[in-house]
Amino acid sequence: QVQLVESGGGLVQAGGNLRLSCAASGRTFSAYAMGWFRQAPEKEREIVAAINRSGDITYIANSVKGRFTISKDNGKSTLYLQMNSLKPEDTAVYYCAAPFNSESYYDTPKSLKEYDYWGQGTQVTVSS
Repeated sequence: QVQLVESGGGLVQAGGNLRLSCAASGRTFSAYAMGWFRQAPEKEREIVAAINRSGDITYIANSVKGRFTISKDNGKSTLYLQMNSLKPEDTAVYYCAAPFNSESYYDTPKSLKEYDYWGQGTQVTVSS
């Protein structure tokens, strides 16, 4: 059974930094792409970043490009989201997610429907 557990959220002032972690278990971490999503109050869940199974191809949403970085440590079965220069509009619950499979080396899934496993989420609040 795949389990994803996020950590690292919290309250930070605008301009500050946070690093989110997602510890994965239940299958071979290195064989699957991963993604980070976020959901603000009364808004739909949206993609923030995605990474291929080996960790050398990434996708970053335009809204966070240049400020957020996604990475994965396959040896530690952990996914990361480094968030710099945070803005109040980054306030949301952040979720890590994994697909059922990753057929292509180049896969960086970007849509909700491509993901089958989700963590419980971690709250990020950015004050102005």
